[in-house]
Amino acid sequence: MALKATIYKAAVNIADLDRSFFYDVNLTLVQHPSETEQRMMLRLLAWICHADENLAFTKGLCADDEPEIWLLDDTLALKLWIELGLPDERRLKKACNQSPNVVLYVYREQAAHVWWQSMEQKLRPYRNLTVRFLDDRQLQALAAMAQRTMTLQATLQDHSVWLSDDKNNLEITFAEW
Repeated sequence: MALKATIYKAAVNIADLDRSFFYDVNLTLVQHPSETEQRMMLRLLAWICHADENLAFTKGLCADDEPEIWLLDDTLALKLWIELGLPDERRLKKACNQSPNVVLYVYREQAAHVWWQSMEQKLRPYRNLTVRFLDDRQLQALAAMAQRTMTLQATLQDHSVWLSDDKNNLEITFAEW
């Protein structure tokens, strides 16, 4: 018997002070049976960091030819490719060739450092690639906010994200690799 996906609902209020972008949105996140809550919450955080009316979650783990999140313009041209995890060089090369902007969110501290040591020189030529690392402590605090129905407030300023719900307040900062 196949495992079923878990549905999460998030009402998010975003104040991106760096971009002067303010947005209230209701999101539906589908957690794949093989996806952890940490990864799902990082996916939500990545969406918040790049929030836009046209930003969309894709099929994610179910599709090899799509990013986790993408931004398409009005002509359906790809403007932003957002990836999570520790992909191989071929996948990142494909992303960088298809999109003018690619952002990779790396997590799982020990594995991420080993991956970065082997990939840093290979990825250096991709000028449209940004790699952001989130340490285990911050990721655990983020995952603790996961609820099937969430109401979140996010403020983005100076490379930091302040995220809160009715019980928690987090300041999240990414290391840029």
